Amino acid sequence: MPAPASPVRVARVALVVGTTAGGTGAHVRMLASGLAGHGIIVSVIGPSSTDAAFGFGALTGVTFSPAEFGDRPGPADAAAVLRLRRLLNSGADAVHAHGLRAGALTALALAARRRRAPRGQRPRLVVTVHNAPPAGRGSRVVIYRLLERIVARRADLVLCVSPDLEARMRAAGARRVDRAIVPAPDPGPPPTSPASVIPVATSATSTSPAAISAPVAPPPPSATRASGRPMILAVGRLAAQKDFGTLLAAAALWRDLDPEPQVVIAGDGPLAADLRAHAASLGVDATFPGRRDDVPDLLAAAMVFVLPSRWEGQPLILQEALRAGAAIVATRVGGTPGLVGDDAAMLVPPGDALALAGAVRAVLADPALAARLRAAAAVRGAALPTEADAVTAALTAYAGRPRS
Repeated sequence: MPAPASPVRVARVALVVGTTAGGTGAHVRMLASGLAGHGIIVSVIGPSSTDAAFGFGALTGVTFSPAEFGDRPGPADAAAVLRLRRLLNSGADAVHAHGLRAGALTALALAARRRRAPRGQRPRLVVTVHNAPPAGRGSRVVIYRLLERIVARRADLVLCVSPDLEARMRAAGARRVDRAIVPAPDPGPPPTSPASVIPVATSATSTSPAAISAPVAPPPPSATRASGRPMILAVGRLAAQKDFGTLLAAAALWRDLDPEPQVVIAGDGPLAADLRAHAASLGVDATFPGRRDDVPDLLAAAMVFVLPSRWEGQPLILQEALRAGAAIVATRVGGTPGLVGDDAAMLVPPGDALALAGAVRAVLADPALAARLRAAAAVRGAALPTEADAVTAALTAYAGRPRS
């Protein structure tokens, strides 16, 4: 993707973010730091819990102001709009809200100021849509559509993380829609030591990890871990969207392999206990080592990286897997096909354990296929946008210029 054209400079930017514990918060933190590095006066507004998770106020040149609102409508919304209105009266040149809830509340809070200000002095409102609508029917779907309409009609620019969200926002009447750039953190130096010890639990219910030794350099297709078993790796929040239950169901279908692969699911989240119990009920040897800070080492040690999500935008972990040159099996959802292109991953339908198991079997059984996937992933990963690209694109959006 080519780097965006240099934008007109803005002086003050307010970033609004809702309740998040995942990639949205990390993206806002990256933007805040990058914008401040350009000399922009940056304020971040959102729930105190989000600041506790991401430390916006600890960034140099960035201030944080609390505005309490959750991820679902409630009685506190009116107070949140009033609070946002007071905070956004400080004269920001651009306001960038992240998520439909944050975007809609911000649009309502800015309405009076934008209506009174002369056209050339109105703060520019940019909203990034990070997540897909809730599945099924009912009040949550109705509310989501209402939020879409508010954002579509009031935002100057709507940025979306995947083509399906772009189509939805255009259908809702958005005046201008563009693709968001949500990069994974810029990669550090590759591991240089010949080996590392990667602690993983030896059973699905163990809470005290045992250590196994694994090579840090990407292993050849025939390699196995010191235990003699290939590692199937997944990384992400242990929540419904990631659908690690389907990965466990797939693992139950390859138990006949010799040696049987070991499943490692790194991350934390509300479904941790349920997933451990599900693995035990299936007889699957799955390890849940929690949130890790050595993901590059895990990716290097894995024979296959699996992303079984029900929906994704521009998943940061998938970008890390591409950069690591991993052999990837993923679901064909959201922005995933656009990230991996035609040959950097095997894509299967979401929720299909049989197809997922078959794809993993194919990679394990065919060294040439695994090598092709790794090579294509590395090429694709090298072409991914960087954090600097994302900051430049944001500044271009704030200035009202189209990206080149």
